[in-house]
Amino acid sequence: MDPEIRPIRPEEFASYIRTLEAAFHGPVSDQDVEDERAIAEYDRQFAAFDDGVVVGGSTVATLEISVPGGRSARVAGIIGVGVLPSHRRRGINTALMRAQLDDIHGRGESLAILHASEAGIYRGFGFGQGTSLAELNIETTHAAFLGGHEARGRVRLLSREEALPRMRPVYDAVAATRPGMLRVDDRWFSWRFSGVQHDGDLPWYFAVHETDAGEPDAYAVYEVKHDWPGDIPKLELTVHELMATTAQATADMWRFVFDVDLVRTVSAGWRPVDDPLLWMMAEPRRLGFTLRDGMFVRLVDVPAALGARGYAGEGNVVIEVRDDFCPWNQGTYVLSASGGSASCSPTERPPDLACTVNELGATYLGGVTFAELAGAGRLEERSPGGLARADAIFRSVPAPWCSMPI
Repeated sequence: MDPEIRPIRPEEFASYIRTLEAAFHGPVSDQDVEDERAIAEYDRQFAAFDDGVVVGGSTVATLEISVPGGRSARVAGIIGVGVLPSHRRRGINTALMRAQLDDIHGRGESLAILHASEAGIYRGFGFGQGTSLAELNIETTHAAFLGGHEARGRVRLLSREEALPRMRPVYDAVAATRPGMLRVDDRWFSWRFSGVQHDGDLPWYFAVHETDAGEPDAYAVYEVKHDWPGDIPKLELTVHELMATTAQATADMWRFVFDVDLVRTVSAGWRPVDDPLLWMMAEPRRLGFTLRDGMFVRLVDVPAALGARGYAGEGNVVIEVRDDFCPWNQGTYVLSASGGSASCSPTERPPDLACTVNELGATYLGGVTFAELAGAGRLEERSPGGLARADAIFRSVPAPWCSMPI
């Protein structure tokens, strides 16, 4: 018998969360369950039931994301999909994604996002790599800045409760200016820094940078792992999040992190690919700057999604879209951009470009150009100049970034 797929009831929540954690082989405490309950939308948490027992699940959160053009759009954030090892290879994950995407479409939402444990799985459901992430690892002895550094303002180490309201305006300022960033309420901002985000073994430290006038303009959240071989300190500092609103605040916050006493190495993940830190370093290769896939984007309603973002260029481009998993998207569309906005509608005109919905997800936030995807054999130019015209219309800076590991 095929498992039953349906939204959970409130009384099934704890079992649902424990099943998702078990799917990823992770521990879960009662506090973890309550942290997750604070952001729960029960009617958007689909579970697979086998003989009344939860064996898999897919969680969606109603979120808002920054998109190109200084705009924001409502998105369905898929924040957890998992199936117990005992029930894998039975099509349950596909059934869960079918139910979720149908529900998202039925709610009139045009975009879905997720961070994938394995990217190949979700490309099959129409997701494209919308952002990339940078990671760094540097020995503090090689962390000098080009031209030196003159600090301004001050850094204060605060408790979580003291820090969050000081951090929030900094996060909001960054989120408003960079495509891909989630625009969250206090509930979600608190969840981001709750215990569910780490293993509980190491405390998280909250450092807030303030201007001379006492206004917060940067923060860093980090943990420190102890290592004392032969009583010699070789501590490892891991940055979980670092945000800043100005170049000076960026330099001051990183300088604070690099200069924490007894620390030998500093690492950070989930950084933007155009992180200004790369251009501050006297020895940039010492950063160990590497790239990986970030957030995946899925256009659930192609014309509505393309109409929601802003555009740098003007003109028309006709795109033929293939979408096997959500066939309502299949067709050819004309995008007409003018004055920073665009309309998108079905057309009978011959296409300038032909691609799958995955490529539209990849280009949506500006993380990759159509020409780059064509160079990788991922899409086809059907009319001369089509690629250049599409890229001029879709152009977006800065690089998209999602700092929150939903």
